[in-house]
Amino acid sequence: MRYLNQLLASVALLLVALSAQAATGVFPKSTFDNLDYGLYWFGYGDSWQKAVPGQSNAYYNTSKPTILYVHGWQNGATARQSRETFNRKDAGGPDLDLANSWLNAGYNVGILYWNQFADEGEVKDAEAKIWTASGPKAMRWRNSAGNYSNGPSKSAADLLFDSYKANLAGYTGSNIRIAGHSLGNQMAIVLTKKISDAVNAGTVSSKLLPKRVALLDPFYSNWGKSYLGNKWVGEVCRTYVSELKTKGVIFEAYRTSAATSTVFVGDANTGLLKMTAFTELKPWYFQSWQQAEKHNAAVWHYLWSHSFNAPAISGSSLLGASAKTSDSRIKDLMNGSKKLVHDLGAYSKEPSDDTFKLQNR
Repeated sequence: MRYLNQLLASVALLLVALSAQAATGVFPKSTFDNLDYGLYWFGYGDSWQKAVPGQSNAYYNTSKPTILYVHGWQNGATARQSRETFNRKDAGGPDLDLANSWLNAGYNVGILYWNQFADEGEVKDAEAKIWTASGPKAMRWRNSAGNYSNGPSKSAADLLFDSYKANLAGYTGSNIRIAGHSLGNQMAIVLTKKISDAVNAGTVSSKLLPKRVALLDPFYSNWGKSYLGNKWVGEVCRTYVSELKTKGVIFEAYRTSAATSTVFVGDANTGLLKMTAFTELKPWYFQSWQQAEKHNAAVWHYLWSHSFNAPAISGSSLLGASAKTSDSRIKDLMNGSKKLVHDLGAYSKEPSDDTFKLQNR
């Protein structure tokens, strides 16, 4: 009984870890009183402007390379009037604007929000909304008073796809990257699949197909889902990633916690990770029980890593994976037979001293 209680307590902590901490005070209360979702462009210091089709935006240029972030589960975030942004100090990260390096390098920097749909007490209820509008909780959304209202008749992925294609319709650049954290990695994969299908159908420009997708401490729940024909979400994601790779999309993945790899909480989905440029980060500056902080480290470590040179691999002249690593090198790692494991720098938060070693997948 004691072991069972310890196990249940561990599972509860891991589930808490999946719901990311978010910034407060960046958005007005009205953003949480009413349903609000879709693409927001960001400037320095967490300044922002919502993307509206046909309207100019101070933080968006049609020809620039683009990085878009997608968050995951948001249990309780609406009542706190909080949303994830590019300062992650509330999630154990540095008190820095992690968009700076990207902006200085000439990127458009944006976030695709679906936070009010993702505000559910059960992670699988939020997960279902990525895939279908008729899941256990349909598409209900939560307001700042904690109350739910009936939502649209489209899935969250369809809603974000609509926002994406409408606001990037005139995009002329050649490099779009999407980074999805935790449950948001599924959103990143599904969204990329929808974009690819639209490109194939000739309804959107091929320039809108993401060149690179980063899966940050990715989460997939266990067991088959009726809305997927009793397939596991991880199984369907593997099918999508396999297809998207043939379209030229490059995938990288980073694992930082046990929250996404324990059988008691989710599907480790090792088969999918083997299809990517996969890195095991070791955020040993946190204690073993600080799974929430470790889970969130995947986001800020990746964003921050763009500020530094690509990391070294011990005993090799080749480079490891980070946000700064070139697309061609990430592609080589994706198509190789090795994974990267944190070697040096595991006890410091700043990515500048990270080195990695190669191990068999």
